[in-house]
Amino acid sequence: MYVKPNVPKMAHVGKSVIGFNWIAGRELEGDLPSFDARSSADRRDIVGIFPECSERDIAKAAKAAAEAFKTWKDVPAPVRGAYIQRIGEVLSAQKEKLARVIVREVGKPMREALGEVQEAIDTCHYFHSEGRRLHGQTIPSEMPDKSLSTYRRPLGVVGVLASSNFPLAVPSWKIIPAILCGNTVVWKPSEKAPTIAYLFVRAMMDAGLPPGVVNTVNGKGHAACGKHFLAAIDKGFFQKFSFTGSTALGRTVAEACGRNLISPSLELGGKNPMIVMPDADLDLALDGALTSAFATAGQRCTSLGNLILHKDIAETFKARFLEAVAKITVGNPTGHPEVFYGPMINPRFAKRFEEHWELGRQDGATLLTGGAHWTEDNRDDRVLGEIGHGAYMQPCVWDGVTPEMAIFQQETFGPTVNICTVDDFDQAMAYANGTPYGLSSALYTENRQCIERFKREIQAGMSSINNSTIGAEAHMPFGGTGWSGNNSREGGLWVLEHYTRWHAVNEDLSGKLQLAQIDTDYRGKAKYDVTDWASLG
Repeated sequence: MYVKPNVPKMAHVGKSVIGFNWIAGRELEGDLPSFDARSSADRRDIVGIFPECSERDIAKAAKAAAEAFKTWKDVPAPVRGAYIQRIGEVLSAQKEKLARVIVREVGKPMREALGEVQEAIDTCHYFHSEGRRLHGQTIPSEMPDKSLSTYRRPLGVVGVLASSNFPLAVPSWKIIPAILCGNTVVWKPSEKAPTIAYLFVRAMMDAGLPPGVVNTVNGKGHAACGKHFLAAIDKGFFQKFSFTGSTALGRTVAEACGRNLISPSLELGGKNPMIVMPDADLDLALDGALTSAFATAGQRCTSLGNLILHKDIAETFKARFLEAVAKITVGNPTGHPEVFYGPMINPRFAKRFEEHWELGRQDGATLLTGGAHWTEDNRDDRVLGEIGHGAYMQPCVWDGVTPEMAIFQQETFGPTVNICTVDDFDQAMAYANGTPYGLSSALYTENRQCIERFKREIQAGMSSINNSTIGAEAHMPFGGTGWSGNNSREGGLWVLEHYTRWHAVNEDLSGKLQLAQIDTDYRGKAKYDVTDWASLG
């Protein structure tokens, strides 16, 4: 691995990593000039330098993956699991160093960055043992001397494209189970977080993963490498595609996969509701709402969108919530790990967040707090560190929001939340199910009837009772419905369904042709005198 000194003004935060593509087990430069991976926290900080890939680079990576698949698919699954175990061990040994790179690259506070690395470690821990449990079934046949069985088979080359907000955890959810199942991978990391992706690849190299099993191609988004990467679906380079990102781009991915009759895994946006009922523990609900709305500066697909308050506690909760929001610290996490949240990860996210202010005003919602960038001119003691070279947004709280408003319906990636007041639980459920999204959801109450009804009726892939809308565990299914995805799932044993195909085997040892449904006599029975039931009277 090669590093070089950072620019002089940023030398104190760390060195710059010189990164490469990883194709067929070799570190390679791309066809096009390199680009700088700059910190979201401070754009002067060059975290890494990476090659911009062309169509030719992507074709080369796909060819390497296809070649490696020929042998990797036949490696026994427990042995594949052992490779994953070693990857997890490398991540564990380097946890703090990796977390510091995440802090620099995407601007998460250290506590969140450590949690993200741990999530990747947990994923490795879980799936390395699943190598001994890629179970099929044995099934009784309706014919004699015949056995029926099923096997999980790998799909082939998997294309992986994921967003920058979880640049290590989310790709690990995809790559680790994919290779456990015997597939090979071509991964395009986000151009906003290629350094942590490269270090993840280095962990795979340290674990001895065979050449070509995982390949990476770096580059920018829609008009550059990203465009060519999606075009590779139509070129037949992939037999599976896994995507995490916006609903709009997810539709494009789904269309391309549909044309080529391959199954996509789509983990898309959310407008996640949280209901707070009068009998709730308001201290607990307050903590859950604050974290759900503003952790990672609201840049999670599971971030709280619509906070639905019962009228009996709405004013009390609102006052306490605003008091808590006013104490949130925002700033540069590279020097201030204690900040609640840091910058917007991507200039595109920042622009879209700015647009939502005008959208809310047009809707007639009331902006209770926020509505501007933090700058050197308007900062106060809640703002920590150097913020002049990043996009730092004030936490926003909107009130009087109803389902008819665009701000209620549209996902907003950033530190903002809508407050909605309802009369009863019926209206609360109507509001919770009132958007086309269906990712995460939460309910705060002690009422068992409300809890059971919420679990039955909520249109979401994930729900929490007396907990936040955010947070995932490696052994639970993660994903949504509606505009939040196509009902595919990451995590746990459920993800195995999306990286394998079922193979049904019919083995006949009878020595003659036996046809199901035709050569089977279901009417056969022994013959006896018919019982005279009428004689019983």
